[in-house]
Amino acid sequence: MAKKRKVGNPLALAVLSYLLMKPMHPYELGRTLKKHGDDRNIKYNHGSLYMVVRQLHAAGFIAEQEIERQGNLPERTVYAITADGRQELRDWLRELIAEPKHEYPAFVTGLSLISALPPQEATELLRKRLEQLAVQREDIQSVLDSAASQGVPGLFLVEEDYRLAIVDTEVDFVEKFLHDINDPETDWAGPWGEFHEQHTEQS
Repeated sequence: MAKKRKVGNPLALAVLSYLLMKPMHPYELGRTLKKHGDDRNIKYNHGSLYMVVRQLHAAGFIAEQEIERQGNLPERTVYAITADGRQELRDWLRELIAEPKHEYPAFVTGLSLISALPPQEATELLRKRLEQLAVQREDIQSVLDSAASQGVPGLFLVEEDYRLAIVDTEVDFVEKFLHDINDPETDWAGPWGEFHEQHTEQS
């Protein structure tokens, strides 16, 4: 069963993982997150990063190591992960990797209510989705190809491999759904279209 975390923002997990490598100040953490493309996996901005650092500090998962000052730049507090932080990082990762969680993707919500649209419009929208999925796939493949050309080990690209597999699975699903909608044997579009025609006449 999923544990209630003192700091539940996924950004906290990324911060802990990078502080496991070495102590850093929040500004350096932000640069490291951006350099490694974590904005593709975790939603964050400058303000949310500093908020998470404060929360982790209050929870005892990170501790102030030193105050750093370079030239005329403002003072920066360097943080290090604590023993409790290491334990939290490992426990959290074990939970995420081993335990499937029920999620609520927006597309699933749309699919559950798609019959509220006429079948012709639903078909057009699904074809538009396929076009956008093709763009997403190109973007992901570009990241993989670029990383491979730079000699980045596959282990550090596994989330992109997963993202690519999800896109491919969704493409297969949407293509099959489109086929079923328009297949005379299933005749989904017939009753679906009649329902909308009746309601259009009544309105």
